Amino acid sequence: MRLLRYGMRYGTMMLLAALALDTAVTRSYAQDCQALWVERNFYYKQAGYCFKTVRAISWFGNAGCLYDNENAVPLSAQVRARIHQIVRLERAYRCPN
Repeated sequence: MRLLRYGMRYGTMMLLAALALDTAVTRSYAQDCQALWVERNFYYKQAGYCFKTVRAISWFGNAGCLYDNENAVPLSAQVRARIHQIVRLERAYRCPN
Protein backbone atom coordinates (compact mmCIF):
# COMPACT_ATOMS: atom_id res chain seq x y z
CA MET A 1 0.00 0.00 0.00
CA ARG A 2 2.82 2.37 0.89
CA LEU A 3 4.47 1.70 -2.48
CA LEU A 4 1.18 2.36 -4.27
CA ARG A 5 0.80 5.73 -2.50
CA TYR A 6 4.40 6.64 -3.37
CA GLY A 7 3.79 5.66 -7.00
CA MET A 8 0.65 7.76 -7.20
CA ARG A 9 2.34 10.75 -5.57
CA TYR A 10 5.36 10.39 -7.85
CA GLY A 11 3.12 10.03 -10.90
CA THR A 12 1.18 13.15 -9.94
CA MET A 13 4.39 15.13 -9.51
CA MET A 14 5.66 13.93 -12.88
CA LEU A 15 2.38 14.90 -14.53
CA LEU A 16 2.51 18.38 -12.98
CA ALA A 17 6.13 18.80 -14.06
CA ALA A 18 5.26 17.72 -17.60
CA LEU A 19 2.37 20.17 -17.73
CA ALA A 20 4.59 22.99 -16.47
CA LEU A 21 7.24 22.14 -19.04
CA ASP A 22 4.68 22.02 -21.83
CA THR A 23 3.42 25.46 -20.79
CA ALA A 24 6.96 26.83 -20.84
CA VAL A 25 7.61 25.35 -24.28
CA THR A 26 4.32 26.70 -25.62
CA ARG A 27 5.00 30.17 -24.27
CA SER A 28 8.38 30.44 -25.97
CA TYR A 29 7.43 28.39 -29.05
CA ALA A 30 6.91 31.22 -31.53
CA GLN A 31 9.94 33.19 -30.42
CA ASP A 32 12.22 30.15 -30.43
CA CYS A 33 10.98 28.85 -33.78
CA GLN A 34 11.50 32.25 -35.38
CA ALA A 35 14.98 32.64 -33.89
CA LEU A 36 16.01 29.16 -35.03
CA TRP A 37 14.64 29.75 -38.52
CA VAL A 38 16.50 33.06 -38.84
CA GLU A 39 19.78 31.63 -37.56
CA ARG A 40 19.59 28.58 -39.83
CA ASN A 41 18.80 30.61 -42.92
CA PHE A 42 21.35 33.31 -42.06
CA TYR A 43 24.13 30.76 -42.58
CA TYR A 44 22.77 29.99 -46.04
CA LYS A 45 22.38 33.70 -46.88
CA GLN A 46 25.98 34.42 -45.89
CA ALA A 47 27.17 31.61 -48.17
CA GLY A 48 25.16 32.79 -51.19
CA TYR A 49 22.11 30.53 -51.26
CA CYS A 50 19.22 31.57 -53.53
CA PHE A 51 16.08 31.29 -51.43
CA LYS A 52 12.89 29.86 -52.91
CA THR A 53 10.19 30.58 -50.34
CA VAL A 54 8.38 33.90 -50.11
CA ARG A 55 9.13 34.05 -46.39
CA ALA A 56 12.90 33.65 -46.85
CA ILE A 57 13.09 35.99 -49.83
CA SER A 58 11.11 38.61 -47.90
CA TRP A 59 13.38 38.26 -44.88
CA PHE A 60 16.81 37.88 -46.53
CA GLY A 61 16.37 38.75 -50.19
CA ASN A 62 18.21 37.06 -53.04
CA ALA A 63 20.60 39.82 -54.05
CA GLY A 64 24.02 38.35 -54.75
CA CYS A 65 22.89 34.75 -54.44
CA LEU A 66 24.97 32.11 -56.21
CA TYR A 67 23.63 28.65 -55.32
CA ASP A 68 20.23 27.20 -56.17
CA ASN A 69 20.97 23.84 -54.58
CA GLU A 70 21.11 23.84 -50.78
CA ASN A 71 23.65 20.99 -50.80
CA ALA A 72 25.97 22.91 -53.12
CA VAL A 73 26.32 25.83 -50.69
CA PRO A 74 29.90 25.88 -49.38
CA LEU A 75 29.56 25.65 -45.59
CA SER A 76 32.17 24.57 -43.08
CA ALA A 77 31.69 21.32 -41.17
CA GLN A 78 31.10 23.38 -38.02
CA VAL A 79 28.33 25.44 -39.64
CA ARG A 80 26.72 22.33 -41.17
CA ALA A 81 26.76 20.70 -37.71
CA ARG A 82 25.06 23.76 -36.22
CA ILE A 83 22.44 23.72 -38.99
CA HIS A 84 21.72 20.04 -38.27
CA GLN A 85 21.40 20.91 -34.57
CA ILE A 86 18.96 23.72 -35.39
CA VAL A 87 16.88 21.39 -37.58
CA ARG A 88 16.67 18.88 -34.71
CA LEU A 89 15.52 21.66 -32.36
CA GLU A 90 12.93 22.86 -34.87
CA ARG A 91 11.56 19.32 -35.06
CA ALA A 92 11.52 19.02 -31.26
CA TYR A 93 9.59 22.29 -30.97
CA ARG A 94 7.38 21.19 -33.88
CA CYS A 95 8.10 24.42 -35.70
CA PRO A 96 6.32 24.97 -39.02
CA ASN A 97 8.49 24.52 -42.11
